[in-house]
Amino acid sequence: MRFEGTSSYVAADDLTTAVNAAIALERPLLVKGEPGTGKTELAKQVAGSLGLPLIEWHVKSTTKAQQGLYEYDAVSRLRDSQLGDERVNDVKNYIRKGKLWEAFEAKGKVVLLIDEIDKADIEFPNDLLQELDRMEFHVYETNENVKAVIRPIVIITSNNEKELPDAFLRRCFFHYIKFPETNVLEQIVDVHYPGIKTNLVREALNQFYEIRETPGLKKKPSTSEALDWIRLLVSDDIDGADLRGAASDALPRLHGALLKNEQDVHLLQRLAFMAKQQNR
Repeated sequence: MRFEGTSSYVAADDLTTAVNAAIALERPLLVKGEPGTGKTELAKQVAGSLGLPLIEWHVKSTTKAQQGLYEYDAVSRLRDSQLGDERVNDVKNYIRKGKLWEAFEAKGKVVLLIDEIDKADIEFPNDLLQELDRMEFHVYETNENVKAVIRPIVIITSNNEKELPDAFLRRCFFHYIKFPETNVLEQIVDVHYPGIKTNLVREALNQFYEIRETPGLKKKPSTSEALDWIRLLVSDDIDGADLRGAASDALPRLHGALLKNEQDVHLLQRLAFMAKQQNR
């Protein structure tokens, strides 16, 4: 069982090596990188490439580790007992299975995505240490152990917003997705927009990387934002020559696809104004 990338996802050699190493070691793959570099999409592509079901657990700031295992709805049970409902006699009626439980009880191998783990409280990774290591947990309300029938392929993503505990990191195979270089991003564009004008892609990526390398930029545009921008350029039928002509303007055409806050817009406007002043 090996991942070699797909026709719709350009995966660098070091990324495919990391995925296959995690599969061989049967350890979670922790993938870090800038937002928009394809971390979440990686799990979908791995599942599709290997022909496995995908179970997705999208973590929020309010998410607790226990929710990934199960939740006991004591309030509903109390209400049902007051109404004389016979369901109260079986506590299992009030146990809601979490995403880890779903993955553990699956009859075959699955891919489990734990997306953006760094959004949750700092204790969240620690609370999942034993469950991800042993692939089992105890349900106290029913006094049963839930153990993985077949170990799932676990892919965990992080935007690096918080440092993760060392004990958690030791249990993972780690990979950092670097921002793609120009030739790789050209391949990604070609996958999404086959047959696109070569001169448009070249000029668009030149401007895109100039923006990313601007000192003082608060939020650098990501791969997904580059794709959105190029899609807009194509839909407006802008060619490379027109884009070159716009390069001297304060802001790139359709800059709202690339720049996501007013500080960065003002920064580029100031730099363009200073450049014009020096050229006089």
